[in-house]
This record gives sequence, C-alpha cells and structure tokens, in this order.
Amino acid sequence: MVQNPSRRAVLGGAAALAALAVTAAPATAQAATWPAEFPLPNGWLPEGIAIGSKPYAYFGSRANGGIYRVDLRTGEGTILYAGATGQIAVGLKIDRDGLLYVAGNTGVARVHDSRTGEVVRSFQLSEATGHFINDVTLLGDRAWFTDSRAAQLYSVPRGRGGAVRTLPLTGDWVQLPDVNNANGIVGTPDGRGLIVVKSTPGELYHVSPRTGAATKITLVGQADVVNGDGLWRIGRTLYVVQNRLNKVSVWDLDAGATTATLSATITDPRFDVPTTAARFGDRLYLVNARFTTPPTPETTYNAVAVSL
Repeated sequence: MVQNPSRRAVLGGAAALAALAVTAAPATAQAATWPAEFPLPNGWLPEGIAIGSKPYAYFGSRANGGIYRVDLRTGEGTILYAGATGQIAVGLKIDRDGLLYVAGNTGVARVHDSRTGEVVRSFQLSEATGHFINDVTLLGDRAWFTDSRAAQLYSVPRGRGGAVRTLPLTGDWVQLPDVNNANGIVGTPDGRGLIVVKSTPGELYHVSPRTGAATKITLVGQADVVNGDGLWRIGRTLYVVQNRLNKVSVWDLDAGATTATLSATITDPRFDVPTTAARFGDRLYLVNARFTTPPTPETTYNAVAVSL
C-alpha cells in the first residue's frame, strides 16, 4: 500500500451498530493444507508479528530481541536473529525490499535484513528509561514508531540518509501518567496520515505526520477500544487487536478517517492475549503473548490464523 525505497538505498450503518459477533474458524479458501496454528520457541516472549508479500511471518522476542521466521505453508520456523542481552523486539513491519523494521522498547529501533537477520541500521530514538518504543508502521519514505510512555512519535528514514525525527503529539492528545498510551499505528486509507491507538483508556486518533496534531476518532457501536494493541488496515477496514479482551474489533472508517463504525468482533478460543496481527491472503495471523501466564524459559507460545 506504500511505495518503498530500494534495498540498495538502505543496504548500499445499523448492522454495524449491532456489532456482529463472529467466532472465527481456521481459513480454508487460501490453502486448506496450510496450518492455522503453529508453535514459537519456548520462552520466546513474543509480541510483534510482520508478514510481507511472501509466505513468511516474523516474530520478535521480548526476552532478547531475537527474530524468529516461520514458513506459513508448513508452520516450520527458524531463529533468524539470535538477539543479545538487553535487546528487545516488540512491534515489527517488513517492506517490499525485505527490510524488517523493529521497535526495540528501550529507546532503540533496528532495521534487519529479513533474509539473513543481519542488523543493517540502528537508531537511538529516545533515552533508554522513561520510554517504551512499542510499534512501527511504514508510510512513504519513513518508518514511524510509537512511544507508549511519552506523547510523541518518532520517524526514521527508509534510505541511507536522514536523521531521526521526533514528533510531539498535540491537539486532542492528553498523555496519561504511569500507563501505556500510544501503542499500535497504521497509515490512513489516503496515505497522508497516521492512525494511533491509545491503549488506555481505549481511543483511536488521526495524527498528522507533518504537525503532530492528533484528532480523536469518533467511535460508533462500541464505547472504546480499551487494551487496544496492534492495528491492521485493509482499505477502509481497520482491525484493532484488544489484547487482554481476547478479541479483534473490526471498524469501518469514513473517507477522512474521522469516524470509525464497528462492523464485527472476531473471537476465537485459541486466543491467549493476542497482541498484534498481520495479513497474508485471506487470513489474519495473530501472535499470542500470554501476558496473564507467568513467563519461564519453558513457557509455550504460538500464533494462530483466523479467516477474513
């Protein structure tokens, strides 16, 4: 949906109001033999998922910043990047050139080669403490990152030159203390703005990437999107993963992305605090972060697919 710079540049109405509830079943139209559920490594502590134009999903680790790649056709995976002590990987996005942009929580953003796992660029977006670099989206020639603990976004160039840009959030945005604010982020349907979910108290905002002015999006059919985490958009349809509620709320955006009307709610018994989602074909893939399960090195994790 966005135009990407080359790799060389970097490496060199009424029904909606009723909110139809949908219990998702594994997708079959795309490829009946593809697994609709597959494991991630024990103790991985996943949160983010990215899928590009090829049938591979990438999962970041909050334990050590590692990257795990899964073949969606078989469910088999491999550790692409082993990570390191002190590193974290949460939100991820991949572009058409195979560059993987990773939100690193502790003030850091990284860019990986999705074929080799190599770190090709690293950016210090903020101080390591007092910030939570949480999610990322690609818009035009920049990658945009949210900070859950500060009223600002960051963008980095998707090319060799350029510097980190810090964009303070203004307008309707009111930062709340001691909770996660900005979380998931996607581009608007017209490609000129950003949509950001504010996890607490559960709001959506239309943000100008030029000025930082944030306009609260009017929600119709549901009062809020509390625990809103990852966002995914297909045309004017916005999917909001509401993690601890174990559901995905589906919204129809108006032309200006100023109003969102609830059209469906996706639930599935396999959901175990899903955090983020990515699409491939007629499926939406979600990663189960299992925040309510005490993590150990042997804790199991997985990803599941639901039909669109």
